[in-house]
Amino acid sequence: MKLIIVSLGLALVLLAAACGEAAEIKVLSTVGMQPATPELFAQFEAATGHRIAVTYGLAAVLKTRFLEGAPADVLILTAPIVEDLAKQGKVVAESRKDVARSGVGVAVKAGAPKPDISTPEGLKSAVLAARSIGYSREGASGVAFARVLERLGIADQVKPKYKDTGTKAGEMLAAGEIDLAAAQIPELMAVRGVDVVGPLPPELQTVTVFSVALTSGAQEPDAARALIEFLAGPQAAPVYKSKGLGG
Repeated sequence: MKLIIVSLGLALVLLAAACGEAAEIKVLSTVGMQPATPELFAQFEAATGHRIAVTYGLAAVLKTRFLEGAPADVLILTAPIVEDLAKQGKVVAESRKDVARSGVGVAVKAGAPKPDISTPEGLKSAVLAARSIGYSREGASGVAFARVLERLGIADQVKPKYKDTGTKAGEMLAAGEIDLAAAQIPELMAVRGVDVVGPLPPELQTVTVFSVALTSGAQEPDAARALIEFLAGPQAAPVYKSKGLGG
């Protein structure tokens, strides 16, 4: 353990030395990574003196904003979106690194009974029994969950009690605005007043991979590359794991 701590400290010192003058790194990041990134950003800033200016949002929405001209040095988005931007020449393809992953889960308000969603039939029953259900219309988890409802044959039955949660599925659940929420598991874990029931059944699960990449028009490319290496390095892995983003 002591060796690991010393190695980590040395890595951070070397990283700081390699980064030169302090810079402001502009980051566009999906909310799916928000449970882990504040802690990692704080470590990076303390080690390097750089400052990170981050904007969080749904990955698809941030992609649109970026293509419309929103400034960014680093993107932290879902892998398919980063791959598409690389094909368009908007990010440096060789800089892309897959750093974390997450499955879709279901949650209830803290203290509420937890339904059995371990099987497709159990999930179907839980969704039909809920008075209201929320998930993000544009988020990767919401798109995946909408497909699940189609596969279960209950999409039309759910429509009257559906609410679009945007980036606030957990918060809406905790506030009592919905009875059941579907979202990336780490996002639900991070909200006080929410109990995660569990992941979707394996045969219905969709795992989202999150990637980080340097934008082609980065104003601070050296500092941005240092951040990318940090987020993809071994020191970040325990943080991802502790926040539900490790597997």
